[in-house]
Amino acid sequence: MSLTDPLSLTISGTANAMPRTSVGQDKSEYRTSDGLILISASHAYGRRVRRVLRVDHAKIAPDPMVPTQNTKVSMSNYIVFDVPVVGYTLADVQAVYTGFKSLFTASSDAVITKLLGGES
Repeated sequence: MSLTDPLSLTISGTANAMPRTSVGQDKSEYRTSDGLILISASHAYGRRVRRVLRVDHAKIAPDPMVPTQNTKVSMSNYIVFDVPVVGYTLADVQAVYTGFKSLFTASSDAVITKLLGGES
């Protein structure tokens, strides 16, 4: 089963439509038409189950070494679920995620703001 196609990701108030561009055996990719934003969903199975939802974002920015030139820069943001094969139900994992999400979205993303500022 796949995620909704296309996905929509809103960044700084701009909605980006992202159709599925690749489907593999445990991985799908969704990309903007300009190729600057990619969402991937993947799964790895072994002694543990690893599920990853990842956003890769790129943009063109002034080169700090040569201000008259622009360069492509990029970043990524992802969430990983690393779960043992037995012992956790889907409801257990969902409950842990919900608590985690509440932590980092509380008070207008204060924990994330502090983390990005170098606090730990």
